[in-house]
Amino acid sequence: MAFKAKSWLILHLLLLLAYFMQHCVYGEFTQVPCLFIFGDSLSDSGNNNNLQTHAKPNYKPYGIDFLKGRPTGRFTNGRTSIDIIGQLLGFKKFIPPFANTIGSDILKGVNYASGAAGIRNETGKRNVGDNIALGLQIKNHKKIVSRIAAKFGGLPQAKHYLNKCLYYVNIGSNDYINNYYQPLLYSTSHIYNPDQYAKVLVNQLSNYIETLHEVGARKFVLVGLGQVGCTPHAIATSGKPGLCAEKQNIDTLIFSHQLRSLVDKFNIQHLDSKFIFINSTAGTLDRSLGFKVLNAPCCPMGLDGMCIRDSKPCSNRNQYIFYDGFHPTSALNNITALSSYNSVFNPKMTYPMDIKHLAQI
Repeated sequence: MAFKAKSWLILHLLLLLAYFMQHCVYGEFTQVPCLFIFGDSLSDSGNNNNLQTHAKPNYKPYGIDFLKGRPTGRFTNGRTSIDIIGQLLGFKKFIPPFANTIGSDILKGVNYASGAAGIRNETGKRNVGDNIALGLQIKNHKKIVSRIAAKFGGLPQAKHYLNKCLYYVNIGSNDYINNYYQPLLYSTSHIYNPDQYAKVLVNQLSNYIETLHEVGARKFVLVGLGQVGCTPHAIATSGKPGLCAEKQNIDTLIFSHQLRSLVDKFNIQHLDSKFIFINSTAGTLDRSLGFKVLNAPCCPMGLDGMCIRDSKPCSNRNQYIFYDGFHPTSALNNITALSSYNSVFNPKMTYPMDIKHLAQI
């Protein structure tokens, strides 16, 4: 009975998502004037395309289900979670990557996210290649703020506009995957235990959030980490075939708990702002949601966890949780986005409110 109820709920909400796509994407309004995106490969929409890095999905089979079926620099087969959230907020076009802002309407927002990037500057660079770390993403945002100020005739006027925008921050996974869990390349695991490392990361992230607040940000979405130990790549390299790397899940959960506490702290300290937390581990990803393959990649996976270039992905992509060794399919992104936007789907996903209500403040 519970299985049938859950299946009915997911069907109902996916129909609701389709309704939103029709009535919001092509509507006359957006729920916030602009959306600024900071993060890693879960949100990257093309910023890595021209970088010297292995974290660059600008080849098939990435993007096979995205608009014209061409790769764009998104690390999935279709849309990312934040692509879909943007549509639910009413944006007609996808928020442009910072690398392609020339000629774009920056007043609608900018996507600064970069694959393999982390909160720490060194994350990913020694083992994957170049990326745009969060600190540089913040600097890039300051450049955009200056351009917006020029359009509005001054920084005070620009800040008044930016106060109403949504700031989405989804980063931290690579500080574990491409830093802490690479002891031969990075010293962090030798210096910090998991509790100490999470505290260092959250403190550094806190400073970056304060910087965004100084230049006008008032509505924040801070996303916790998912179960990185249950990705196909983690399972394949854990030494325990078919089993999640549970220590990785425990370590990253410490970060997420501290991030939620940071949300509480900021909501007390900054009465002119509102911060919400997205719990990426809330709920159970099981077959009742329509997924049949829970821990294997849809595309043939290389040793680096990426899809093998020009390989043929699975045909039943809506039944897979993972597209490659690390990144979810657009089918899972649909559920994540809708749960983050509207808490009626999964009340445990958002705290203390969902994105829909944050946008209305």
